[in-house]
Amino acid sequence: MIRAIIIDDEKNNIENIVRLLKKHELPVTIVGSATNADDGISLITASNPDLLFLDIQMPDKNGFEVLKALPHHQFEVVFVTAFDQYGIQAVKFSAIDYLLKPIDPEELKASVNKVEAKLNKKKANLQLENLMAFIKDTDAKKEHKLALASTKEIRFVHTGDIIRCESSNTYTQFFLSDGKNIMVSKPIFEYEELLSSYDFIRCHQSHLVNKKFIKSLLKEDSGYLLMDDNTRIPISRNKKENVMKALHTIKK
Repeated sequence: MIRAIIIDDEKNNIENIVRLLKKHELPVTIVGSATNADDGISLITASNPDLLFLDIQMPDKNGFEVLKALPHHQFEVVFVTAFDQYGIQAVKFSAIDYLLKPIDPEELKASVNKVEAKLNKKKANLQLENLMAFIKDTDAKKEHKLALASTKEIRFVHTGDIIRCESSNTYTQFFLSDGKNIMVSKPIFEYEELLSSYDFIRCHQSHLVNKKFIKSLLKEDSGYLLMDDNTRIPISRNKKENVMKALHTIKK
């Protein structure tokens, strides 16, 4: 969901935007609104939104002055105005999106779609930053972040926070030390290759575990690994020898 703030000196215009977003089920959550520029500036600073619906013409400060008062602009802006001529030339020159009052629902949808596309590109940049950090420090064998793409988001997870991975056909579920889990649509063998240098053990066709979270070895059947989260992970017979060798080098 796109986290948005609305700044407009007319409360009914704020309510109208909220109503249209809900009615058309657009992927926007309004985290705050303000009816004057100074409150809006404070709200932006406190909330760090993804998107700002900003009225251009307001009695105390206009929308451009709101932006000038902010040290950083790490959000997208959709200007809202009742006047086609007021400030629109500058907005068009900079290729920034705007909506004319009364707001047309289809134009609102189009604006939100554009914002969503831009934000998705920014997420891709986070992936690039993560890649560059990995390339820079790969020789030091320090802990890195692994990008996990679920259906909703891309999460960047420290390798040391992963307790274990479990496969389900072509999907892999990651169980994390904070109790959360993430399902990704890639097979487990791809992560076995990625995580082998970070003390992960493939103990079973369906299981990959982080050595530092192994609590004990249970000598039942062909064996189980008891993890710190009290899950019992089976050891397959054909992997038992490699698992036993790996267990000898555990450093808690």
